[in-house]
Amino acid sequence: MDRQNIAELFPRYDEAGLDLVFKAYEIAAEALKEQTRSNGHPFIEHPLAVARIACDEIGLSAECIAAIFLHEATRFFPDTDIISTKFGQDVYNIVDGLNKISTIKPKDTKLEADNYKKLIVSYSRDPRVTVLKIADRLEVMRSLDIFPKLSRERKILETMMLYIPLAHQLGLYNIKSEMEDIYFRHAEPEQYRAITNKLKSTEGDREKLMTQFIEPLKQKLSDEGIKYKLKVRTKTALSIYKKMQKQKVTFEGVFDVFAIRFIIDCEEDRDIEKALCWKVFSYVTEEYESDTKRLRDWLSNPKPNGYESLHITVKNQEGSFLEVQIRTKRMDDMAESGLASHWSYKGIRHEETLDKWLTAVRKALEAPLGSDTDPMAAYYEDEVHTLPTKEVFVFTPSGELRKLPAGATVLDFAFDIHSNLGIKCTGGRINGKAVRITEKLKTGDVVDIMSSKNQKPSADWLNFVVTNKAKTKIKQKLGEGEFAKATDGKELLGRRLKNWKMELDDETTAAIIKKQQFKTINAFYAAIGDGTIDVADVKEWILEYKQGTQPQPVSQTEVEKKPKELIQEQGSDDILIIDAKNVKGIDYRMARCCNPVFGDDVFGFVTRTEGIKIHRMSCPNAARLMDMYPYRIQKVKWSTNPSSGNFQTGLRITAALEPSVINEIMDIVNSFRASIRMFNVVENDRQGTYEITMKIAVPSSLELDKVTSQIRNLRNVVKISRM
Repeated sequence: MDRQNIAELFPRYDEAGLDLVFKAYEIAAEALKEQTRSNGHPFIEHPLAVARIACDEIGLSAECIAAIFLHEATRFFPDTDIISTKFGQDVYNIVDGLNKISTIKPKDTKLEADNYKKLIVSYSRDPRVTVLKIADRLEVMRSLDIFPKLSRERKILETMMLYIPLAHQLGLYNIKSEMEDIYFRHAEPEQYRAITNKLKSTEGDREKLMTQFIEPLKQKLSDEGIKYKLKVRTKTALSIYKKMQKQKVTFEGVFDVFAIRFIIDCEEDRDIEKALCWKVFSYVTEEYESDTKRLRDWLSNPKPNGYESLHITVKNQEGSFLEVQIRTKRMDDMAESGLASHWSYKGIRHEETLDKWLTAVRKALEAPLGSDTDPMAAYYEDEVHTLPTKEVFVFTPSGELRKLPAGATVLDFAFDIHSNLGIKCTGGRINGKAVRITEKLKTGDVVDIMSSKNQKPSADWLNFVVTNKAKTKIKQKLGEGEFAKATDGKELLGRRLKNWKMELDDETTAAIIKKQQFKTINAFYAAIGDGTIDVADVKEWILEYKQGTQPQPVSQTEVEKKPKELIQEQGSDDILIIDAKNVKGIDYRMARCCNPVFGDDVFGFVTRTEGIKIHRMSCPNAARLMDMYPYRIQKVKWSTNPSSGNFQTGLRITAALEPSVINEIMDIVNSFRASIRMFNVVENDRQGTYEITMKIAVPSSLELDKVTSQIRNLRNVVKISRM
């Protein structure tokens, strides 16, 4: 890009300003020539886009534009001496502030919005630095789709918690509104589309209302020689949605979807400006019935960020309520872009009001977000905390982002980190404060889990956890305790039955369970195992049932149907030793529901017709089989020798919609002792992902773990799990 291109991109600067910008751009282009963004495009596109925002949408000076390019250049080549010598101290100070801010990582500050903001402000000796950081974030939000899902969610959260309130504090309302709508589009896509479609379809109605509104006022304004133009200012989709939620109404029930804005063209004299605004106000309220309770006078008392305007709500002839805003062109420029435009040129003489405003800005930026001393406290309380969400975003102490459903507790978070951590969880610390495992989480919380090796899960946990993972793992763990007792009870009963020379068939077992009111057969055996019932009582129940039924030929039980070779003596336990290939004379096979591979934790299930099926302990059917048929469960372990064969297993992968990811996955599989037997890809356009299912052949779980670990580490892979 040559100087002529720069002049076309930044036409508002004089020759000296363009020389400064072009010189900085050349340095950045050279420093960043090897750098790319997440979409593969040259990284220089980012500072160029930020510079256009700072110039066109905020109105910052050429020094600020140069600082944007130099900041990105020095991130990769930290030679700052050249800046102070070639660009001056003013540019150097801005670059220095931006560079310091760029070193702040969410994990350093735990993304506590207040701390993060304090750091930004402390590194911003000049408010321009903060403004440029907001311009940078706007460009990032406009480019959200190029980032991987996790990174995208983190950036949305940062923007919601920090940059939207900061933009509001600095009077950058257009930027604030755009970032809100981008956030809303990603957080609630269906609601966003519904509202924006409504706004488009009713655009003509709003123009008609504006035309009708001004008609009776035209002559009066003309007689007074008041020059003006009208604008229809429509609320953002997010603002409308929050009104709908708060007032519990439909889109049509929100009466202030838009405002009619008078923009008066007059000389920049405070007294003249105020007088004209109040004159227009008097004409409007003479013609239309007004709601004085909704009068907002920011002429007499401008907002801390410099916002000046008169707001009033009136009722038109049709009985519709309309918000009317009255301001001058100068006031409107400030409302649209903030007072940052006053920094347009180095050395400009700051007027008194600007100095006052800068002082107020500094005070506002240094105040904790939402505090009593924050001039924007009401905004923060009313707006930021009520942003719609079906999820909460929380962080580990190291800064790792975790997404959980709304209502999730500390215990849910512990299970999300790791199942074993969830089982041993005794409580946690939220933002440094100790809390119970039942404490509900809020977006932005930093959660540290406390645990104890002596902790055991309770059935009560199921009453407050909300994630499926937590519920499943708790149930499994509770079931494991009962299963261990049931195993002991079954073995004890089996020995006694052998001594008594008695048999216990399925029919008799079912009858005893029903009569003694056990919920499951597992509960029956568990009661024997823990001594709740005396095994001698079971003998009586068997005899009682046998005597009460007609003699029938004794059918073979499932155990009798088993080949003798199925159970081999291994010390004191009956354990089946298996390998990749069936041992001669032993009928067993790998279950298709979970596809075990050599090295997995497994158990055997004795079927009626297909011998023994080998299942993974993590099989989705495991809990049900162990619960309903504990007497059919066979202890199994793999041979000590490595497997001599291959096992087929399935993988399910969710990945970002990037064409390269498919080849990357295939390359990883082929780089190990594994081969692809089936590969299927479905595009999920709504989620922006590939849903991939594949079957691979591997010699052992060790090799499978290598494959899955490598795939999981791919930048565009969101999730991987076994089928």
